[in-house]
Amino acid sequence: MLIRNEICVKVPASTANLGPGFDCLGMSLDLYIWIKMKVSSDQTIIKHYGVAAEGVPLDENNLIYKVAQQVFERCDVHAPYLHIDIYSEIPLSRGLGSSASAIVGGMVAANALLKQPLSKDTLFQMATALEGHPDNIAASLFGGVVITTYDGKQAECIRVEVQSNLMCLVVVPAYTLPTSEARKVLPASVSFQHAVYNNTHTALLVAAFCTGQYQVLSVAMQDTLHQPYRGTLIPGLEEWIQDAKHNGAIAAALSGAGPTMIAFTDQSVNDPQLLEQYAKRWMEKHNIDADMTWLTPVNEGAHIVECSEVSELIVGREDRQGGVFAS
Repeated sequence: MLIRNEICVKVPASTANLGPGFDCLGMSLDLYIWIKMKVSSDQTIIKHYGVAAEGVPLDENNLIYKVAQQVFERCDVHAPYLHIDIYSEIPLSRGLGSSASAIVGGMVAANALLKQPLSKDTLFQMATALEGHPDNIAASLFGGVVITTYDGKQAECIRVEVQSNLMCLVVVPAYTLPTSEARKVLPASVSFQHAVYNNTHTALLVAAFCTGQYQVLSVAMQDTLHQPYRGTLIPGLEEWIQDAKHNGAIAAALSGAGPTMIAFTDQSVNDPQLLEQYAKRWMEKHNIDADMTWLTPVNEGAHIVECSEVSELIVGREDRQGGVFAS
């Protein structure tokens, strides 16, 4: 039996890979999706506010609706009709974990409606199986920096807190790049030399986050596994990675599968304006239409919030709404 009438959750975006940690490292960022969910007796209504999301289904094909139903089925609960309000700051298909945050949010909200019969680890396993890799999922669910593995059956995760002096500048191009397309350019195999290179740099990167020695990121975030190949799809990627760290960044990378670029800086040491100026020059040089913003790594993952917080966000933001259907 459903316990709560209505629930609201807040889920952070994420950046994955962090250079060499392909499909195993992730970090949560202070860009969010809010989801308000309640059970209805006669119809499902899904409304979407915030970042424009043309093409996102507002019916039973909506990802958040579908993952909520998975939770209900897992708990032997029949709840075919839902009212879902979504307010999102996370752009789609840009390398900031939009699908992972939606999956996590839908599952956490449905579980909360049932008064949380499923553990966080169970939700983690379910969400990872759906997403196919655990890095963005774990970052959105647990927060902080996450080190993950997945063998196709069982996912594991260790979470590390991020220190407050680390900041991220993200450059989000206007064009999209679906992860499926970004994976098509990756080779079927890599050399032993490149495998060793990425293993050693990923190990150093994990140690840097565990100890807070962020100055090591300039070396640790170097990669030979995926970024050189994805550079064929993303103008200026190699230059961004190499030159940002000489212009106010500790290190820079492609965020997830891209096309968003991310650069890390220590605000206690570096001048953020120097990095901003470089990013503007880089965008002009490569004729890239993009939004640029500062984000902060966050240590809190998906969590329940007061529904008034969601209501305040969506007041006057009738960007997209509808999706009334009978299941």
